[in-house]
Amino acid sequence: MKLIHLSDLHLGKRVYEYSMIEDQEYILRQILNVINQEKPDGVILAGDIYDKSIPPAEAVSLFDDFLVGLAKRRLEIFVISGNHDSAERIAFGSRIMEAGGVHLSPVYKGSIAPVTLKDAYGPVNFYLLPFLKPVQVRKYNEDAEVGTYTDALRLVIDKMEVNPAERNVLVTHQFVTGATRSESEDVSVGGSDNVDASVFADFDYVALGHLHSPQNCGSQKIRYCGTPLKYSFSEANDTKSVTVVELADKGELTVRTVPLKPKRDLVELKGKYNDLMLKSFYDGTTYQEDYVHITLTDEDDIPDAIGRLRIVYHNLMKLNYDNKRTQSNAVISADAAVETKSPYELFSDFYQLQNNQPMSDGQAAHMKELIESVFG
Repeated sequence: MKLIHLSDLHLGKRVYEYSMIEDQEYILRQILNVINQEKPDGVILAGDIYDKSIPPAEAVSLFDDFLVGLAKRRLEIFVISGNHDSAERIAFGSRIMEAGGVHLSPVYKGSIAPVTLKDAYGPVNFYLLPFLKPVQVRKYNEDAEVGTYTDALRLVIDKMEVNPAERNVLVTHQFVTGATRSESEDVSVGGSDNVDASVFADFDYVALGHLHSPQNCGSQKIRYCGTPLKYSFSEANDTKSVTVVELADKGELTVRTVPLKPKRDLVELKGKYNDLMLKSFYDGTTYQEDYVHITLTDEDDIPDAIGRLRIVYHNLMKLNYDNKRTQSNAVISADAAVETKSPYELFSDFYQLQNNQPMSDGQAAHMKELIESVFG
């Protein structure tokens, strides 16, 4: 049985106030092309379909179009809610859609029943487990001790009564201990949301959502497919992809990826202002339409740098400096000699501490002139 594993579409997301909806529409069309080539039996969407629990209308419309595109290909579709989703909204219409092969995770009410498909090797049981917190599990298991996320997931999975003789796939949206986060994900204090991978021992494949960088957790059978798009500059070096999973006989698993190419990439550039303004002329790459984070290394601030740079880099999202001034860790404090120093000497000391370098001759002359005009 061949499956396409997707997650964390985050439809409707804005990055540095830039709407990603056009980029998301583009990448979903590309995913449909991958599906046309791979001809899978099913598609898994492991949570965070939307970026907000109440998504904008354009995000709902885009997901509707994508679901229709999948359904037209006569695939079995498995969808769960993530921590960014509303479980109730994702579950809406699930009983009607079930007949069309669209399986939506219900709101958790104490038990999870599998969806079973069959192929030449026998049954494959799919368990759709939406994002859960311990408090949600305790509500339906008042007599059990559920203190951690691991306790909660272990209890829920134990109640599934998974048959280890058959092939079993779990679709869930949690943070597995040891996995690597990126900046665009929610973080719990002290790693309190960690789930130990041992709770997934009875499954032949665990299709995870939640983390944005594609990665295996100990083995290829426990995997985050990652986001189809980059949503933070910490993901700038990631290669986004579609995960293709093939289940043969019990214990036989193949996992591979098909790379995705975005409409606009997220790019980090660093250098002096003049060099970056001329960059497209000497390296053949313009980055004009990409989403860009620029770090300037000029010692002096460039007036209206962001406006000027956007002439070349149309989607400049973020600008900062890396120079002596920003690298300074000096502590600015008064010393015993403060009362004996002139206003110019005091300002000169302040400037040195603030910028990790002395004033230039021109700055010093201007400041002396200014101080003389004020103090005489």
